[in-house]
Amino acid sequence: MQWRSVTTDADMMSGTGDDEIGYATGWTISGLATLGTIVALWVFAI
Repeated sequence: MQWRSVTTDADMMSGTGDDEIGYATGWTISGLATLGTIVALWVFAI
């Protein structure tokens, strides 16, 4: 069996350009906040 990669109009999400940037930005901020919290807890030994 051979897999085909075909993208049709029905498969594509509309308007993903700005949404992807916002999604990535949100995850980046969340990840940095989590790392900042972990480092603060480690440094201050709370």
